[in-house]
Amino acid sequence: MNDVAGTPRGSAALARHLDERAGAGQKGEARFPDGAHFRVEIPSVENPDALRAVVDEARARKVPIHRVSQGSGAMLLTRDELRVMAQIGADEGLEVNLFVGPREEFGVGSAVRSPEGLSLSGRLRGFRQLRYAIEDVVRAVDAGIRGFLVADTGLLEVLVAMVASKEIPQNIVWKVSAVLAPSNPVTFRQLVALGGTTVNVPSDITLEELSEIRSLSNAPIDLYLESPDAMGGVVRGHELAEIAAVASPLYAKFGLRNARAVYPAGEHLRDEVVGNVREKVRRAQLALEWLDLSQLDLTISKPGAEGIGVPEP
Repeated sequence: MNDVAGTPRGSAALARHLDERAGAGQKGEARFPDGAHFRVEIPSVENPDALRAVVDEARARKVPIHRVSQGSGAMLLTRDELRVMAQIGADEGLEVNLFVGPREEFGVGSAVRSPEGLSLSGRLRGFRQLRYAIEDVVRAVDAGIRGFLVADTGLLEVLVAMVASKEIPQNIVWKVSAVLAPSNPVTFRQLVALGGTTVNVPSDITLEELSEIRSLSNAPIDLYLESPDAMGGVVRGHELAEIAAVASPLYAKFGLRNARAVYPAGEHLRDEVVGNVREKVRRAQLALEWLDLSQLDLTISKPGAEGIGVPEP
């Protein structure tokens, strides 16, 4: 049905909503605080050995790395391992961003293991899991970690409140997990309003949809330029230039297609995890080579730049 002006009611209502609530977005002009368009993230860096491998491989290939993220959860790292990862991150000026756990997929419930329940994997069940998650963050913060992957909006609300009450430091990066990945600009903005510092979006998002997000928010976008098979197996590192031009400030993430899932990781998967992250750094090198071919004037941050959740061991 149309309104009296002949415009579809849905379009008119959306236009009014955006006109009333826009203002944060400056499409095509947003940058990181240092003026850079993009930064590089290597995901699934599960333990100190994997982090050392990323640093070594990045140095050998001359690939700048600004953030590593982890999926098994801080809960599966010992205090000593947390301290080692924090120290490496501090030495290299890179963010060590750890998933918060436990969560539904690690629990005793059966719904999350059904085809229709996969979307619940990062959520927290009841006060019990919520309490464990808060303790997981505090434990890692005490070791010096200053970045966390959050997949539950209730947890994000509590953590932001803890920052406000000075129970935990203010300079923590709250990275909204791909489990919650918004595919429209209003939901993206809601997650930022809840306290998300950076927000994962779907790996198959289009340039037009990225531009739409930028019309409402300047918050950093986290995007898999190559995603694991479970997330669609997208391989689009060669599009880095076009994506960064539209979506900056951008965390360009390099997952790995055709690789076995490793969560929860441990000693039994150490060689596989290390091999995977080395290849991810290589994938980042390839994307940067394609960026050079584009001849677009796009800038990348230096290590330790403002806004990077560098650990404080």
